[in-house]
Amino acid sequence: MPILRPVRIALRLALACAAFPAIAKTQPDPYVAKGDAIDCVSIQSIRSTNVRDDRTIDFVMNGNKVYRNTLPNSCPSLGFEKRFLYKTSLSQLCSVDIITVLWNAGPGPQPGASCGLGKFQPMEKVAK
Repeated sequence: MPILRPVRIALRLALACAAFPAIAKTQPDPYVAKGDAIDCVSIQSIRSTNVRDDRTIDFVMNGNKVYRNTLPNSCPSLGFEKRFLYKTSLSQLCSVDIITVLWNAGPGPQPGASCGLGKFQPMEKVAK
C-alpha cells in the first residue's frame, strides 16, 4: 500500500495548515491626525480612496492631502471589497452622505451594504 503514504502526507499537511492559519501582516498607519475634522470635501478634488477596514476610508485629494473618514458604524464587507459608490446632488461629499459597498458577484459589481459617512479628519504623513 505505498500509494496511501502520499495521501496521508498530504492530509497531514492540510490539517497542519488548517490548525495554524496564516497571520496577516498589518502595515503601520503612515498618518496622524492634524487639525479639526470637517463635514465635507469637494468631489472634484478626490483623486483616489484607500479603504483601510470596515470603518475607515482615506480620501487622497489633489495635492496629496489626505482626509480620513471613520464611519460611525462598521460597514459589512467594506474592508474586504475595498470599493464603494456614493450618490449626491451636490459637488461635495459630506458626513451626512451614504456609501454603498460594491460586491464582486455575478456579471459585474453588485450593491451591498449601505453605510453613513463620518466627518473628514485631515491627516499628515508621519516623518520617518
